[in-house]
Amino acid sequence: MRAELRTNSVNPLATVRNLGILAHVDAGKTTVTERILFAAGTIHKRGEVHDGTTVTDFDPQERDRGITIFAAAVSCAWDGHRINLIDTPGHVDFADEVERSLRVLDGAIAVFDAVAGVEPQSESVWRQADRHGVPRIAFVNKLDRAGADLDSAVESIRARLHPAPLVVQLPIGTEGGFTGVVDLVRMRALVWADDGGTATEGPVPQELREAAERRRHLLEEAVAALHPGALDEFCAPPGRLSTATLAGALRDLTLSGDGVVVLCGSAYRNRGIEPLLDAAVAYLPAPLDVPAVRGTHRGAEQRRAADPEGPFAALAFKVTATATGRLTHVRVYSGTIEKGDTVWDPAARRTERVARIVRVMADRHEPLDRAVAGDIVAVAGLKSARPGATLCAPDAPLLLEPAAVAEPVVSVAVEARRRTDTERLARALARLAEEDPSLVVRTDAETGQTVLSGMGELHLEVAVEKIRRDGGPEVTVGRPRVALRETVARGVTGFVHRHVHQTGGAGQFAHVVLDVEPLGYEDGRESGHDGGREAGPGAGFEFRSTVVGGRVPQEYVRAVEAGCRDALAEGPLGGHPVTGLRVTLTDGSTHVKDSSDTAFRTAGRLGLREALRACAMTLLEPVAEVTVTVPEDAVGGVLGDLAARRGRVTGSAARGGSAVLTATVPLAELFGYATRLRGRTRGRGTFTTRPSGHAPAPAGATAR
Repeated sequence: MRAELRTNSVNPLATVRNLGILAHVDAGKTTVTERILFAAGTIHKRGEVHDGTTVTDFDPQERDRGITIFAAAVSCAWDGHRINLIDTPGHVDFADEVERSLRVLDGAIAVFDAVAGVEPQSESVWRQADRHGVPRIAFVNKLDRAGADLDSAVESIRARLHPAPLVVQLPIGTEGGFTGVVDLVRMRALVWADDGGTATEGPVPQELREAAERRRHLLEEAVAALHPGALDEFCAPPGRLSTATLAGALRDLTLSGDGVVVLCGSAYRNRGIEPLLDAAVAYLPAPLDVPAVRGTHRGAEQRRAADPEGPFAALAFKVTATATGRLTHVRVYSGTIEKGDTVWDPAARRTERVARIVRVMADRHEPLDRAVAGDIVAVAGLKSARPGATLCAPDAPLLLEPAAVAEPVVSVAVEARRRTDTERLARALARLAEEDPSLVVRTDAETGQTVLSGMGELHLEVAVEKIRRDGGPEVTVGRPRVALRETVARGVTGFVHRHVHQTGGAGQFAHVVLDVEPLGYEDGRESGHDGGREAGPGAGFEFRSTVVGGRVPQEYVRAVEAGCRDALAEGPLGGHPVTGLRVTLTDGSTHVKDSSDTAFRTAGRLGLREALRACAMTLLEPVAEVTVTVPEDAVGGVLGDLAARRGRVTGSAARGGSAVLTATVPLAELFGYATRLRGRTRGRGTFTTRPSGHAPAPAGATAR
């Protein structure tokens, strides 16, 4: 390992770190990012979240709300290394931003609150990083708060995230008296003055030497238990690990994911940031340390190593609209790209020209002439590239796997307040969906509403507010209506309808006798899942003829069926589509001159409409199969909430400390369910839905 590091030291890519900052909302991610930029000399004044002056929370909505909404990229230099940082959102509604960021990052710093420990969204983003195989170090923040306890926070990491936490620091002082840390790897003390300047290095304080020695020994034991090379040295006299061996083993365990290095501090007071940067450089991977990216071409797998001389390959992970045009954020995995180059988008099957390359510093941009493997930059001039698109050399095509896009869980109906703004709204919504793949815009074919779907109510609220702030039209937001159906509860037999129309020339004559009976929404159920489109009227409809003796010729029977299908578009209760019925043509008669296909089709349509008025009808509402995954201690509350939403639980199972519940719930009752579920489970509950047909609606139901 040490020889490999010496070899990498001559390669410029060995001095690059592409890192993300991950945490629960309010754990201090943005403040940590701000202090990193200050410590590195990139900025000369520390911004504060509560003042709206931080570099990465530059969007007006972020400053108004005091939370990170959009993943923001920044860059700084530390100890001869280039560190590219992405400050990710901590709110669960913006988890898709985290997912897209993790897809292109090599490592991450997970920030935890020293009082709260592992919080729900901390757990979620940790699992996301696990899926992407991103190595992490941990920073326990806010040690200056009342009730802060490093040991409790570390124990919550061990219990809820299940890595082996390797604590490499001992706090000096507690709560308001927290002034510094003891570095257990190099056995030195780092103390910060009240003004939060540069740390003063010195020997371990006499009163902490015994505790520091004990914790150093525990750290060595934990490392030796996980690292074979360290175990050999630990078992040999004098039974201790050298600083070099310990540091090398910590790096190996971090890269393999077998352990997580834990540091501590107070970002707000600017204490603990320099050793955090040192740890990021020492333990987290460079682009050379991660496996070669895998892609496909014509069904065959290919690998591209992080080589600036190799064929160009990059992945777009974010698209933003700026005052100077559209910017596409990319991670370059292989090769080199320069201004004016032409790149190939294999998914869209078109070429694009790179007009500009910039290094992103939140809302500021530093022009670049070129970007090489390992860089995270933004390019201008791409017209069709979307988040998840691959960009590659035209003569060396490759398709990289994009980040998974989560299914939206909350929907609202949106419309322009002024009818003349409808087209402007459509363009604004299309631009939103282009920038954020987790937003889905569709037009409901039955209600005619424009429906915007996303990851949560805050997600949608931010999206609608973005339309207004970007100069878009005034928008009205409401609860989306659900498409009701009507069905036959009790039918009629022998219903006679005569269609006679005389206008002076050839007339129209058709005589039909119909039986109408329930087919049953179970027998003729609409699946509601036909390639993403709900089945149309008549999906649960059967027609048959028992006419004998040729009293109604076969060509007229087909016309009667077509007329009956026409009648299913509007039912007698409220004009909703009709489903779940069987119509039988039992008798009829014709006229030698006045009967025709048109006459019998009209008779079928009008006859069935009148027959339905004579039937006992009932309303059906759409229902969904909901699968809810919740912690076992929250099952009772979730079951009660499902019952209150008229849900019918159909199954439950235990899975790895969680309970998986399945239930059939009316679609109208799922509005706002994501927010309620997160509240009942402290953000740890998730759910998915699948259309599951229709079921009888309660009395008084309307298309709501």
